[in-house]
Amino acid sequence: MDFEFTDDQESLRDAVRRWVDKGFGFERRHALARAGGHTRAVWGELAELGLAGLVVPEAHGGMGFGPVEAMVVTEELGRGIVNAPYAAAALMTPALLAEAPEAVQAEWLPAIASGEALVVPALHERASRHRWQRVGVRATPSAQASGGWVLDGAKCVVPAGDEADAFIVSARHAGADDAEAGLGLFLVRRADARVVGYPTQDGARAADVHLAATPAVLLQAEAHARLARAVDVGSAAVCAEGVGLMDRLVAITVDYMNTRRQFGTTLASFQALRHRIADVKMQLELGRSMSYYATLKLGEAPAQRQRAVAQARVQLGQSLRCVGQQCIQLHGGIGCTDEYVASHCFKRLTMLEMTLGDTLHHLGEVSARMQDTAGVFA
Repeated sequence: MDFEFTDDQESLRDAVRRWVDKGFGFERRHALARAGGHTRAVWGELAELGLAGLVVPEAHGGMGFGPVEAMVVTEELGRGIVNAPYAAAALMTPALLAEAPEAVQAEWLPAIASGEALVVPALHERASRHRWQRVGVRATPSAQASGGWVLDGAKCVVPAGDEADAFIVSARHAGADDAEAGLGLFLVRRADARVVGYPTQDGARAADVHLAATPAVLLQAEAHARLARAVDVGSAAVCAEGVGLMDRLVAITVDYMNTRRQFGTTLASFQALRHRIADVKMQLELGRSMSYYATLKLGEAPAQRQRAVAQARVQLGQSLRCVGQQCIQLHGGIGCTDEYVASHCFKRLTMLEMTLGDTLHHLGEVSARMQDTAGVFA
C-alpha cells in the first residue's frame, strides 16, 4: 500500500503551514484565548485560503477534495493550535448537508465555501453524554413555521455556537429517544434560537442552544446513517488534529530538553529522560498510523468504517494522554503556565480526547463490534 502523499497534497500542506507560520503565531492564539476565544475572523482567513470549501462539491463553489486532503489540512491546523471550529464547520457540516434538498444546498454550501456563513452541527445533549444517537429534542410539523417544522429541546457544547449563522440540529420526529428510526436533521438559524455562549478550557468557544417552538427546515427525515458518517468524519479529523498537536508538543519538548540545563548539563543528556521522550515518540507514531487508518477507511461500508474509526480513537486517546502528560512533566513547572505554548497544546489535547466521545466510549464501540476474529482477518 502506498502511503506517500501526492504533489498536490504536499502543496496543500505547505500552503496551510505557511499561513500558520505567518498569520497565526502563538501570540495571536494566546490573545484570542484571553479575549474569550472568538474566532470568526480566523474562519474568514481560512475561507480566503479556500479551506472552508475544501470538501464542498465544486458545483457549489468548493474544491471537492476528499478525506486525505482534509486530514492533511486538519493536521497542519492542529500543529498550529489554530483556534477555529474547522472540523465541525468545514468537514462535518458538508457531510450532514450531502443529502439535503437541492434548494437548501444551493443556499448554504456556496456561503460556507466562501466563508460568508458559519454553520455548525448541534448534536450533543446533556442526557446523552457521548451517545449522539440518543436524541431528546423533538420536531413537530407546523404550518405556521417558516420552515414547516418547530423544534423543542436543547443542545449543549455546540462549537462556536454564539458565532455561527445557523445550526444543523439532530431532532426526533418519531420513536423513542434512542431509536434508529425517526431521527431527522434540521437547519435552524441562530437568530431563531436562544444561544448562550461561553469560553472553553482550550481557549475556544462553545454554546448551549435552547429551542422552544423554534422554526426549522427539514434536511433529511431518516438521518441515522448520515449522522453516523458525519460523526466518523469528525472523529477522523480529531485524530488528524491530535497528530499535528502532538508533533508540535514533542518538538517543543525536545528543544526544551536540549537547552534547559540542570546539574551543569542539558536535560537531554540524562538517559532516563531520553527513554521517556522515546516512549512519547512511539506513542506519537502509533497515533499517526491510526489516524491514517481512520481516514483511509472513511470510504468503506458503515460497519468497517465505524469499527476502524473507533479503533483509531482508542489509540489516539491513549497517545494524546501519554504525550500530553509526559511532555508537561518533562518541562516541569513552566509547562503549566498560560504564557507558554506547551500548556495550550496540553489543554487542546485534553479537549480532543473528549470530543465526539472519549477513549472509554470508543473502547466500548470497539468491543461492541468485535467478531470471533476481532477484525484481524476481516
